[in-house]
Amino acid sequence: MAASSTKKWWKNAIIYQIYPRSFCDSNGDGIGDIPGIISKLPYLKDLGIDAIWLSPVYSSPGYDNGYDISDYKNINPEFGTMEDMERLISRSKRLGIKVVMDLVINHTSDEHEWFQKALAGDPKYREYYYFRDGKGGRLPNNWGSFFGGRAWTKTDNGDYYLHLFSKKQPDLNWHNPDVYKEITDIMQFWLDKGIAGFRCDVINIIYKESLADGKRHFALTGKEHYLNTDGCHDLIRRFNEEVWSKYKTFIVGEAVFITPDKAKLLSDEDRKELDAVFFFEHMDVDSRGIKWFKKKYHPSKFIKILDKWQETLDVPANYLENHDQIRSVNHFGNTGKYWEKSAKLLCGLNFSLRGVPFIYEGEELGMTNGDFSGLRELRDIESFNINQSLKRLLLVHSVRRRIILRTTRDNARTPVQWDSSEGAGFTTGQPWLKINANKSYINVESESQDENSILNFYKKMIEFRKNSQALQEGSYRRIASPSDVYIFTRESTDERLYIYCNLTSINRAVEFYGDKVIFSNYGDNEREDFYLKPYEYRIVASNI
Repeated sequence: MAASSTKKWWKNAIIYQIYPRSFCDSNGDGIGDIPGIISKLPYLKDLGIDAIWLSPVYSSPGYDNGYDISDYKNINPEFGTMEDMERLISRSKRLGIKVVMDLVINHTSDEHEWFQKALAGDPKYREYYYFRDGKGGRLPNNWGSFFGGRAWTKTDNGDYYLHLFSKKQPDLNWHNPDVYKEITDIMQFWLDKGIAGFRCDVINIIYKESLADGKRHFALTGKEHYLNTDGCHDLIRRFNEEVWSKYKTFIVGEAVFITPDKAKLLSDEDRKELDAVFFFEHMDVDSRGIKWFKKKYHPSKFIKILDKWQETLDVPANYLENHDQIRSVNHFGNTGKYWEKSAKLLCGLNFSLRGVPFIYEGEELGMTNGDFSGLRELRDIESFNINQSLKRLLLVHSVRRRIILRTTRDNARTPVQWDSSEGAGFTTGQPWLKINANKSYINVESESQDENSILNFYKKMIEFRKNSQALQEGSYRRIASPSDVYIFTRESTDERLYIYCNLTSINRAVEFYGDKVIFSNYGDNEREDFYLKPYEYRIVASNI
């Protein structure tokens, strides 16, 4: 077991998320795998990242692409073997890259041995999950599922089990001490293999205070009984004290329906719970309560949200896309005339904010949403379930198609585009998910050779951040500006930087009214008043 240390390696780290199924396929079966990841470690080292976060590679039937785990101590054969995983950890370590694994502990797969024993009537394992009888011919309660529909499914025995997600993902009962023992043993198993921490899936909903009916809510009925409960905080503190603190870990939690103040409770260093929290408010800036129903995106609101979280959290976990969200250039940028400019802007913004920056695979290339022509090309279980829910609302196919294709998680799950070949350098076989046709010009090979490419801009920004005391540990302060232009400072003892981000497709006049400034290599004049071009990003250095 590794010795405890107060050194926080992750505070200045840049973390790269890998969705293994879509990263690199080594054997031609169309599915990314661990040997494929190993083959690209030199690329990641050259990019400049410090750690990789792996979406689940555990044994799984794959109904939710690995977020339905059937064995936490084994590797999904589609991805390789335990020996491959150990080799990935070892080779990453030699290159100075740490490995953070996904940890899904709100639920298991319904094919997990625990749940199968529970269905067979084993009294011990019945208590690992929530089995309840119906009430007068109705479900045990009125809770809704994150994937649409009800949160209960009937068993062959006539009772019901709880699942806040798919019916293939039964929720664990964290009131049961045996569940705690099982999961902490799993944590220690992987930490002893040399990983550096966990990204904890939907961590703030794992503890249900009660199973009473919930207040009817458009977004999710029942959430007041399991969202940010005191029991959840107690569990996380125990994880920290009894497991995580014994290793040099980084623990980041995905927290749904979270506010800045609630996130601070989860991640405040003095409380000894999580190190950082992923929040969603900026991702929902164009949503009407739930992500599938959209409204017009306003950069001014996006800026206000980011500013609020920067001001509240000590160490925000900053990201603009991941495996559950659409591509950032589609979301916050421009995929037409200003595709390249907006991708570089979003890169600069992410690396300039205070906190830990995360990059999602392909983001460093400016990859865009999938170019799916219809619902049959999708593989996402959430999209399938939402399609059924929209059918029940009597929406016609053309409307459902438009809603789902715009927001499906598969938009970010298309294979990484390594080159312009038929398989995009991802596979020599039939890819599990359609490869975007724009691989012809959005790919690693071509961007590596272009000094001004998005990929090379990422490399420059990563190097700049690593050599900037202000960006690594400086304070943050927003400066008054036009509502859709984000201007803020990052300041340390010896360095002050002014960050300018024009999040619009028009020129914006900016009047600087502070100290005399000297532009860095990212600027092109030394005037105090200037225009920011569409989607322009600038770093301005000032003497202190």
